Amino acid sequence: MRAQDSATGSGTIAVDAGTETSPTPVPGAPQHTAQAPAPEAPQHTAEALAPEAPQHTAEALAPDAPPHPAQAPARRGTLLAALGVVAFSLTFPSTAWGLESFGPWSLVALRSTLAALIAGGFLLAVRAPVPARRHWGGLAVVAGGVVIGFPLLTTLALQTSTTSHAAVVVGLLPLTTAVLGSLRTGERPSRTFWAAALAGAAVVIGFTVQQSGGALTSGDLYLFGALLVCAAGYTEGGRLARVMPGWQVIGWALILCLPLAVAGSAVALPLEPVHLTAHGVLGLVWVAAGSTFFGLYVWYKGMAEIGVPRASQLQLAQPLLTLAWSFLLLGEEVSAAAPLAAVAVLVCIAATQRTGRRGRSAPRSAGETGPVRS
Repeated sequence: MRAQDSATGSGTIAVDAGTETSPTPVPGAPQHTAQAPAPEAPQHTAEALAPEAPQHTAEALAPDAPPHPAQAPARRGTLLAALGVVAFSLTFPSTAWGLESFGPWSLVALRSTLAALIAGGFLLAVRAPVPARRHWGGLAVVAGGVVIGFPLLTTLALQTSTTSHAAVVVGLLPLTTAVLGSLRTGERPSRTFWAAALAGAAVVIGFTVQQSGGALTSGDLYLFGALLVCAAGYTEGGRLARVMPGWQVIGWALILCLPLAVAGSAVALPLEPVHLTAHGVLGLVWVAAGSTFFGLYVWYKGMAEIGVPRASQLQLAQPLLTLAWSFLLLGEEVSAAAPLAAVAVLVCIAATQRTGRRGRSAPRSAGETGPVRS
């Protein structure tokens, strides 16, 4: 009895510890009792019930959820960049209004001063941190190209060119920005993207040159210079908008130009005649608050979310919008070819948006959407 009890106890200990060996095995019934019934039931119960339900639940629910949040930033970025294009399309008509009251140098200096004061107020209100030293070089490029260079050169050009002729530079700007953006940020759009971009630029250039009669003016050098410096500013601003909020990019660029803008206003206002009119004041307010601050704020924010090439192609619609504003606000005539050109440009924009989305999703999804801040 003592030997049998001892064997049974040993068998029980072996099962509980999950071990198949026992110190003193006894041949006979006790061995089958220890090995056979205990392990079989738990194994079938664990395999049949536990693993299968969670596997099907995870496979059914998990894969469908991620695409929706991933698509939201792209749609939002496209909308923001489009708002920037609408704001930019009013720049030339507003500048023409501003020139009714101010000289070109005074208008640009006052525009930069007012925009810098607005930006400074926002930066102080939110207690925005000062950018790191490594970002000030890029901010200087944004300031020189977007805050000073483009407004000054286009304002000088509009003294001798109409707004429809000046729209030629805007027609070339998306292609130039896409080229500089691909070189600066390493983006490599597809061949279809470039074909659609070139086709859209050709449509815009042909339409706007036809509208202006094909005549070249002395302001063309100003326009081509504005094209290059603005494309450089857009590209650098889009890169910076991935590491800091987009509105802070243009805000700090404006602050960087504030001493020069104040000095320019003090020098230019006494030297150039000032004749205040409602159009002149409204034009100044819009180019300062609308084009320079709000327009660039939504533009850089949208560019950071959808990439420089895709955002730049939205500007293909800007010359046509500018022509529409010129007709409505300035009374300039627009030919019947405008609707046809508008349809062609919208087709090109749709093509660049689709090809840009496919080309960008694989290599840039992790690195680009992560650092963007709002």
